[in-house]
Parts: sequence; C-alpha cells; structure tokens
Amino acid sequence: MRDIISRFAPAPTGYLHLGHIVNAVYVWRETRARNGRILLRIEDHDRQRSRPEFEAAIVGDLAWLGFEADEPLVRQSERGAIYESALNGLRARGLVYACGCTRAEVARAGAGRARQDRQHAEPEMLPLQSSESELPALHSNDELRYAGTCRDRALAEGPGVGLRVRLEPTLERFVDLRHGPQAQEPSEQCGDLLVRDRDGNWTYQFAATVDDYVQGVTLVVRGDDLLASPGRQIQLARLLGRAEPPAFLHHPLIRKSPLQKLSKSGGGTGIRELRERGLTPAQVIERALSLAGV
Repeated sequence: MRDIISRFAPAPTGYLHLGHIVNAVYVWRETRARNGRILLRIEDHDRQRSRPEFEAAIVGDLAWLGFEADEPLVRQSERGAIYESALNGLRARGLVYACGCTRAEVARAGAGRARQDRQHAEPEMLPLQSSESELPALHSNDELRYAGTCRDRALAEGPGVGLRVRLEPTLERFVDLRHGPQAQEPSEQCGDLLVRDRDGNWTYQFAATVDDYVQGVTLVVRGDDLLASPGRQIQLARLLGRAEPPAFLHHPLIRKSPLQKLSKSGGGTGIRELRERGLTPAQVIERALSLAGV
C-alpha cells in the first residue's frame, strides 16, 4: 500500500472564505484518517491576480483555524523550472504546439462544432431550439472545448501565444471515493489541453498535475466543481511518466443558489470578516460544514 500524501492548495487571488474551509476539513479529515501527510501548496500561477497580502492572510487564517500542514509551503510561482522541464519532455515527443486562439475564438469554434453535430444528427434527435443564439458553445458542465483550430498550423512559439498538449481520444476510468466509478474522455470534454496561456501563465490543469506528480501526491481532495478534471489530469500525468494516478475525492460545495457556487467575492462568508465579528475557529468550521450540508 502506498503512502498517503494529500495537499491543500489555495490560490492567493482573494481571502479565504467558508468554501475553502469545507475543503480544508475534508483534506485534513480524509488524510488523517488514512495516517497520511498534508502539503500546503500556494497556487499562484496566475501572476496577474495573485497578491502576497492574500497569501499572508491565507496562511494566518489556516493557523488560526488549526489547520497545520506537515511540510513548509511551496509556491507555484517558484516552480517555473519544474514546469518548463515537464513541458520540454512533452515537446520532445511532439505533443506540444502553439495556439493563438482567444477564449472568444475557442467559444465560437465550439459553437460551430455543435452546429455540425446537430446538422448530422438523426431527425428525431434534433432539439426543439434552433436559433444560433441557443446553440451550445460549451461542452460538459459548461466548459469550453477546444476544437483543435491551431493543431496543424505550426505556429511559432512566442509572446501572446499559448501552448497546448495533444490529447488522444482515450476513455479514462477512475473511482471517485465519494461518487464511485467514473469514465471521462478528455479529448471530447476539453480538447487539447492548454498548458500555458497567452499571458505566459502556467495553467491550473498543467501546474497542478505536474506538482501532484513531482510532490508524490496520492490523494486529491477537492470540490465537486472539479469533478470533470481527473480524466485529463490522469492522461496528462501518464504522458509525463506517472504510472499510477492519485486517488480522487470530490466533496459538496457551498452554493449561493442551486446553480451558483460560493466565490471569494461573496459577502458574509470571508474568514477575516467572521473573525472580526468575534466567531471562534470552531464556530467558523461549524458554519462552513452546515452550509455545505455535511
């Protein structure tokens, strides 16, 4: 049986809120129950939005709440050489290509593919709506699917150009420790994976997958909003050389409404605000779990 290593990995693009606390409780509870170790990773790959004051507040709030990691924190902003090395390994195998598409262009291409799918569908399978504005540009839980526009264009790498990794049409199977058996086809969910964006930032999917591999993470505990991600991360990790993927557990989210998850900007849920109102750590944790229905 392999050692259990998990991680708590907040992004310092805002202050901690109750949704983060639900995740922390799950990470610490599930990992400690398996006699595992917990890493603290600051996912500051978004250089435009990450702020040192947010990181300091995150570390302070975690200490106040009693969540203690087993090793010193690491920052993704300091791991560029690791990501570059991983990318070079993929590049050497011809799996990396430059992409000049904007998000809007990816959305339009996705809408075009949806139109073609509808035109070639059996008549009885066509949906009732027919206006172009109602055609879906998003695929699988409202995420953008890249249609492969730049796959064979041989664009030069450089400023203002993103980088993607070719994903083959394979079905990835895994067992979520809460949801049970899952099957995902990343090439249909998201298409070729963006690993560095047009601003030069490493993407979440790439940096997190590389870090989980390099740091030896064997248990990934995170919210249900990322349940669509394991398939592509398993495939990417395999391309990087990882033989056995981590186990996954996706937990309930706190939602402002049935269709809207809690965000950093949500009022009345920030840990700093709750501390200022005099709540104790136990009360904050209890409130978070209650709102998540745990």
